Formats: sequence, C-alpha cells, structure tokens
Amino acid sequence: MTQVLEFRLPDLGEGLTEAQIVRWLVQVGDVVAIDEPVVEVETAKAMVEVPCPYGGVVTARYGDEGTELPVGAPLLTVAVGAPAEDDQGSGNVLVGYGTGAPPARRRRARPRSGAVPDMPRRAAAPPVAASTPPPPEAAPKRPEGPVPVISPLVRRLAREHGLDLRELAGSGPDGLILRADVEHALRAAAAAAPPSAPATAVPAAQTETVSTPTRAESLTSMRAESLTSMRAEGLTPTRAESAAASAAAGTRIPLRGVRGAVADKLSRSRREIPDATCWVDADATELMHARATMNAADGPKISLLALLARICTAALARFPELNSTVDLAAREIVRLDRVHLGFAAQTERGLVVPVVRDAHTRDAQSLTAEFARLTEAARTGTLTPAELTGGTFTLNNYGVFGVDGSTPIINHPEAAMLGVGRIVPKPWVHQGELAVRQVVQLSLTFDHRVCDGGTAGGFLRYVADCVEQPVVLLRSL
Repeated sequence: MTQVLEFRLPDLGEGLTEAQIVRWLVQVGDVVAIDEPVVEVETAKAMVEVPCPYGGVVTARYGDEGTELPVGAPLLTVAVGAPAEDDQGSGNVLVGYGTGAPPARRRRARPRSGAVPDMPRRAAAPPVAASTPPPPEAAPKRPEGPVPVISPLVRRLAREHGLDLRELAGSGPDGLILRADVEHALRAAAAAAPPSAPATAVPAAQTETVSTPTRAESLTSMRAESLTSMRAEGLTPTRAESAAASAAAGTRIPLRGVRGAVADKLSRSRREIPDATCWVDADATELMHARATMNAADGPKISLLALLARICTAALARFPELNSTVDLAAREIVRLDRVHLGFAAQTERGLVVPVVRDAHTRDAQSLTAEFARLTEAARTGTLTPAELTGGTFTLNNYGVFGVDGSTPIINHPEAAMLGVGRIVPKPWVHQGELAVRQVVQLSLTFDHRVCDGGTAGGFLRYVADCVEQPVVLLRSL
C-alpha cells in the first residue's frame, strides 16, 4: 500500500518566517532517500539545502524557482510504502534549519487525473463547487488566547484588513491558519458585501445645515471610493491610474532575502539607537611594517583585517561599555563578557555580516584563518544562520571600496562599530619633520545610551595608538 506524504517548508530558525526557492535538487518522479536534500532556498540569513525526512518517489513539487514561500507552506509530496505507526519520517533536526517529525497520518488527496501536477499549490482552478473551501462563517468562535497562525505575515494581512482571526478555521495541521485561509475569507467577505446604496436627495429642510465640499475634496473622495471598491472586488487599477497614483514610475524591486533583512535591520537601528560618530586620522606606517615583517617569516600570512581585529579586542577589554547591548524592556545596559566580532562582507547577494566567535581568545593567525573561511562562505552563499547572528561588535573595513571615511549605521542590537578607511600615502608630520606616511582614517559610531563621548573617544584613541605604534599591544598580551 502506497501513502502520499506532504513535506512542508520547515522552521529555519533565527526567527525566519519565509524563504525563496533558488534551485530544485529533485524532479517529479525522482526517488529520494530519507534526509536527502531536495531543494535549495535562500533566507534572509543564508542559502540553505533543505532535507526531506521521507524516502520514496517525488509525486509533486510546489513552487517554481524564484517563488517565495512562508514557513509551513507545502514543498513537495512523496509516495512512500506503508510505514509503521512509529516510523513516519527521520525526525532529524539539523541545527538552525532541520527537518521535524511530521504530524501522524497526514495524507494528501491524489489528483483525479493520472498525471501528477508540478506547479504551485495555489494555481488558478476552475470555479468548481466541490473545490471551494468551507466558508469562514462556519468556524466556531475561538476561545481567548493566542491564535495559531503560520507566520507573522498572515497576522499582519488579517490586521490590515480588519479580519478577526478567531473567526477562521485554519486548514493547516491542528487548525493552523494559513495565508490561503485569510485570503479566502477576504474574498468571501468582499463577495458577500451588499452593493452601495444609491444616493438619495437631501431634504430641503436639511440643505441649509449641510456644508458643500470643495471640488478638490469631491475628487479626492470619489477616487478613494473608486479604489476601495475595485480592491474589494479583487480588481486592480489600470496602468494609467497606477501612474496617476504614483509620483514617478520606475522598476520595482522587492525587498526580500538578504536585501530585505538588511533594510529591516538598518531601519530598526535608526529608529531605536541614538548614535553618534567620532573619527581620527592615524599613521599606519608602523603597522604596515609590522605586518610585512610577520609575513616575511615562515608560517601562514597574517591579514591586515586580523591585526585590526586584534586591536579591537584589546580596546574592548579596556572599554567594555562598547561591547554591550540595551534591553529596552528592562531599561538596562547589558555588558557582555565575550567578544563575538562581526565584519562587513559585500557579496553578490548583498551585504552580510559574518561573526567570528570568541574573537578575544584568538591570536592574529587564528583570526586570519577564520576571516578567510567566513569570507569564502559568504561569497558562495553557504553561511549558516548561526554564523550570521550573535555579534557583539562590528569591524567595517570600507577602505576596500576606495573611500576614506564613513558614518555607518550600527548593526542592531550592538552598541558600536569601528570603521576603517583606505590606507594611502599622505603628507604627515613625523618626528618634527614633514614626511610621506601611510595614513588611515578611523571612525567609531556608538550608541550614546551606553556611554558618553569621553569613553568613545578613549576607545578610538587607543585603537589609533595601536595602529601608529603596534608595540602598544604588547602590554595586553
């Protein structure tokens, strides 16, 4: 006996609620083994290969490459032999984005025709009465307490349209409310809405107390009513109307994936963090000489970024206020005893910030190796969610773009970010004489809630002193 099991997009961890299909690794008709990767998806954190907990023949796939799916949406169905009661899947849970044990005996109805569809689940279908889901009015009122929804996106969609989720019966496992349930309820409500009552003449006795709207007010009201009516009927404005509603036409690029995550995080940083920036020029000639001397000896080469990171960890040991975060709910500053150093890396997918764990315990050689590993993973899109979260301080080497200075936005919820500009030959007064030296501009953007300018200035001055005289670091080794 063959059973068709449905595999849904699992919880990918780190608060992620959706993912975009990048590449299918299996085709309909392929035989898959338990825990074999079946699809590659892109989240706001990383590229992830999703394993299927079932072994069998793929009978359907839902979503083309490029489709964005919420957590819990169907990915594919697999025809398997009749399993034992306690053996419905592997149940393995990978760190951050594992497979989960499926609900017991969840079946998927077979299509009427012999062919198995390979298309999104919500593809358009003829209006057959048998395929219409039950109206939301039939659902009993839910008791007080949290309403089970598949993602925050579903809750927001219902809130924007004034829909009470307690009145819906979810079609997902254990009554979970899906986006399709909300959309169906909205369409049903729009279809059941009575037509607008015809306008009636105002009695003569009331005409003196009714104010006459201006022409601009009338046009605005008529346009708003027209757009509202069209949306209620499921219609969309024409191109001319859309152009009139928009000040300027152009190409629309969805804010999703890495780009969307960056937009959300930077916007939150600007809203919540009162940041300030200070900067200083430093003579990096001695630091460059020290690095050249290190690399002339036998052994692995030391990167400039690793030396700057080593300087950062030494400075944070002196000024721990900058290795902290703010707990808004408790109105407390939380000083962290471990330095997880993030560094900005520009990739084809956008800006990502990999994190070097326990950077304060690493030497320059270990830091160089970890920076190289994480940078390569960022370029290939194989960073895991755990490698992109949990940073406590960020080092931003924007000098690689050929610029001298910047006022970066703090990587929320951290408290500070050190920026390093390009190192270029410049006139500099050295030992009382004008000379050409290798000069770099350093900037520190900090959360003014965790410290004042004196602390921030002391941190930046110590970093500059170490850049100008690397032997200063010997005091902390």
